[in-house]
Amino acid sequence: MMKEETPRANRFHIGLFGRRNSGKSSLVNMLTGQQVAVVSDVPGTTTDVVLKNIELPGVGASVLVDTAGYDDEGELGGLRVRQTVNAARRVDLALIIVSGLPDGAEKEKAWAERFRADDIPVLYIYNKVDEDGGSHADAWCMTLGATEVVSVSARTGEGRDRLLSAMAEVYRRTDEVEDLTGNLAGEGDTVVLVMPQDIQAPKGRLILPQVQTLRNLLDKRCTALCCTADRLSATLSVLSSPPSLIITDSQVFPTVEALCPPQTRLTSFSVLFARQKGDIRQFLQGAEALCALRPDARVLIAEACTHVPQHEDIGRVKLPRLLRCKFGEALHIDIVSGNDFPEDLSAYDLVIHCGACMFTRRHVLNRLRRARACGVPVTNYGVAIAALTGILDKVAVPE
Repeated sequence: MMKEETPRANRFHIGLFGRRNSGKSSLVNMLTGQQVAVVSDVPGTTTDVVLKNIELPGVGASVLVDTAGYDDEGELGGLRVRQTVNAARRVDLALIIVSGLPDGAEKEKAWAERFRADDIPVLYIYNKVDEDGGSHADAWCMTLGATEVVSVSARTGEGRDRLLSAMAEVYRRTDEVEDLTGNLAGEGDTVVLVMPQDIQAPKGRLILPQVQTLRNLLDKRCTALCCTADRLSATLSVLSSPPSLIITDSQVFPTVEALCPPQTRLTSFSVLFARQKGDIRQFLQGAEALCALRPDARVLIAEACTHVPQHEDIGRVKLPRLLRCKFGEALHIDIVSGNDFPEDLSAYDLVIHCGACMFTRRHVLNRLRRARACGVPVTNYGVAIAALTGILDKVAVPE
C-alpha cells in the first residue's frame, strides 16, 4: 500500500518558542493529542528541536516545531539556543509562549522583533491559565504591547479552539504560490517532462520535484508525458503536434533545448521551484551578476538537502565545472548543505541556491533577505545553468 503524506517542505511550520518550563512541549502534546514531547517540571527538559507532523483545522498539513528555551544557560545551553535560532528561521508562524507574571519581558520582545525582521507572524500564547485563572494574561498583553494574548491551558485543553482559530487566521493571510507551473500550462495542454534517472535518483522512485510537478499537471487536466533525455526525440516524434511545454531537469538543459520545437516553451523543474519557493526575479537578477563575475570571485553554492555526494553531483561537481570552465580555475567556490548557511554573506560575490524542494518558502525567502541585506546577489541552480550554457533567454518563467 502506498503511504500518502504531504512532504514536510510543503507543510505549514509552526514554531513554539519561550523560556524554559513555559509549557512549550506540553502545548505540543495538547495540540497533537499525543505524548509527542517529554515534559517535566525541570527547566530545560527539551534539549533538541522536535518536529511533529500534524493536520490542523483551518490550516491542514502542518509541522509543530518544539524548541529549547531561549533563556537556556551555560555552554550546552548556548548550543541549544543556537539550535532554537536556526529553527526560528524556518517557521511560517511563531508562537511565543509565556506564563506567570511578566518580569519586563525583554527576551520576549527581542524574539518578537527577530521574527518581525524576518517577516514571520507572531502569536503570543499565555499558558497555564488553569493555575491562575488567566489573571496575568492582561499584564502580559500590556507589557508586550500586543493586541491579543491567547490564553490556554496545555494541561486541561482550555483555550485550544481559540488557539486553533488564531493559527488558521494567520494561515489564511500567508502568501503561498500554489500553482507550480503557473501560466505555462493549462487544461488540455500536452506537456513533456524530461527526467533523467541517474545515480542520484532513488531506486524505484521519482525525486520530489518530478512528483510534485506531475501532480500539478494532472490537477490542471494536462496530458503529461515523461521520458529520459535520451528518449526525448522519440517521444516528440510520436506526437501529432508539438507539446505546449517541455519541463526538463536542469542538468540536461542544453541537450533538451537543442531538440525543443520552436513553438514549444521550455523551462526546468528548478526554475519552477525557484518561483514557488523563493523570488524568481531576484534569481534572474542574480544571473546577471553571475555573467559578470571576476575570475577571482568568491561563490557560495547552497544545497537544501543533505546527502552523501555521488558521482557527477550537480552542486558539488557539475556546477563548479561549468563555473570554472567559464571563469577559470582562480574562482573560489564554497559549498554548504542542509541548514548550514553562513551568518555573514558579505565575503561572497554570488550565492547559487538549489531548487529548495526540501525547504519551506519562508525558509528560502529568509535566506534571500539575508543576502539582500549584505548586498550579495543570489541565483538558482536552474537559472544559473541556463545562463552558463547561453540559453537563459529561451527559458520560460512562470507568472
